[in-house]
Amino acid sequence: MLRIGILSDTHGTVPKQVYSFFKDCDELWHAGDIGANVLEQLKEFKPVVAVYGNTDGWDVRYEAPQNQLFKRGRFKILMTHIGGYPGHYESRILPILKYEKPDIFVAGHSHILRVMYDKTYNFFHINPGAAGRQGFHKVSTLVRLTLDDTPKDLEICEFDKFGTE
Repeated sequence: MLRIGILSDTHGTVPKQVYSFFKDCDELWHAGDIGANVLEQLKEFKPVVAVYGNTDGWDVRYEAPQNQLFKRGRFKILMTHIGGYPGHYESRILPILKYEKPDIFVAGHSHILRVMYDKTYNFFHINPGAAGRQGFHKVSTLVRLTLDDTPKDLEICEFDKFGTE
């Protein structure tokens, strides 16, 4: 059993809610638009798997690739920043989804929290929304779940994006 914290679009800010909501997590997954110094802060807290986003500079891109394909237990995970969602995938990522057949697909970018099952490609899609202050969203969000026999116990943390320090 593995507890996972999932976030995206921090844009240079690590909200205090990250530390409280993810305190019992074994690992964090960051789906891009990380921002300067955020990876270092998160890595001091928990192990991190991350991808860069469209606003990330070369400092982040040096440490985080565009796509991450990895396994946790029996689950194959594909993570990218700009990926879309069921029925509306980005043209760059669709062939990868079809070929790799992940169990879980994580994407950020939209600042819109989405958790849904893709019946066409048979995987669990998660967009954790946006955890930082930058962007049109009014509420920041974080996602936490457990990987066991199935992904389970999914929980969402919502908080005012300007109350993040």
